[in-house]
Amino acid sequence: MKAGQVREMTPDQLDDALVKLKKEQFNLRFQAASGQLENTARVRQIKRDIARIKTIARQKSVAAVKS
Repeated sequence: MKAGQVREMTPDQLDDALVKLKKEQFNLRFQAASGQLENTARVRQIKRDIARIKTIARQKSVAAVKS
């Protein structure tokens, strides 16, 4: 997920995407613990996407307060 795509999302969409990514992260951690994880790079992608969404959501909330 690119930062430009995330910036176009509404706060509700950001929350939904965050929940979805958290669930996927949980599933990937479970697969890794049981030795069934095939794409280890996906763990890193998910982690970065979560951070990106949280950062942009925070920026939007601060911008809304300042306005």
